[in-house]
Amino acid sequence: MTTTTSPPPPYVEMDGHPATEDDLRVPALFGFGHFTAMQVRDRKVRGLGLHLDRLEGANRELFQLPLYGGRVRELVRHALDGAGVRDASVRVHGFLPPGESRTRVMVTVREPAAMAPGARSLMSVPYARTVPHIKRPGEFGQTYYGMLAARAGFDEALLTAPGGVVTEGAVTNVGFWDGTSVVWPDAPALIGITMALLERGLAAAGEPSVRRAVTLDGLGAYRGAFICNSQGIAPVRRIDAMEFASGDGEMEGEMAGVMGRLEAAYGSASADPL
Repeated sequence: MTTTTSPPPPYVEMDGHPATEDDLRVPALFGFGHFTAMQVRDRKVRGLGLHLDRLEGANRELFQLPLYGGRVRELVRHALDGAGVRDASVRVHGFLPPGESRTRVMVTVREPAAMAPGARSLMSVPYARTVPHIKRPGEFGQTYYGMLAARAGFDEALLTAPGGVVTEGAVTNVGFWDGTSVVWPDAPALIGITMALLERGLAAAGEPSVRRAVTLDGLGAYRGAFICNSQGIAPVRRIDAMEFASGDGEMEGEMAGVMGRLEAAYGSASADPL
């Protein structure tokens, strides 16, 4: 008999102390907030400044309050100490419960994670997030369509706006290769930290990426595609019935080279100490 082992529950702190039952009522009963997700290795994070800027900007927009980077770094370090780890998947959440005047900061610490190997399949769905530039918990639409995609045998949902305009993956950014440049959909979407680091790294290597409108009926113009998030980068082998090169053969070899350059661009980003 085969048994499966569930991952251990996250270690959770609220405002620098192990979360109590009362603390956990905040996300359970008042989930309006924002967060960022990062991979920590040896107490360092690629794109740490971008994560801190994301939290500060979202906190000011939602709550009209600052969320200073120094406080966030201290809270993350404290949570890592509490969990007794140096490598982890970390999320930092900001909440402002009714009647309170200071942002409550929840830090969750889980086992480190990396993008699973292999090419992905995406199922397009008619859903675009409101206020997409803010990363926030409790996205019903993304979860719902992600479940539908999984039930249909796909790895992830690909979110599209009216007219079949491609925006982003349910939990990733999506990029395309047109034979010359990496193309990011020019549509309202969350600019992921990995996406931002790839843009910087590609430009520094003399291969600047571009923004362009991408539609489902125009996917035939692209020679390959990929997804990225805080866990890494992976090629896309299929969107709906449209097949893409992803690694082997003549055209596949071209995409393997693209993936290598993407990995190099991401790897060129420095890991900053917490």
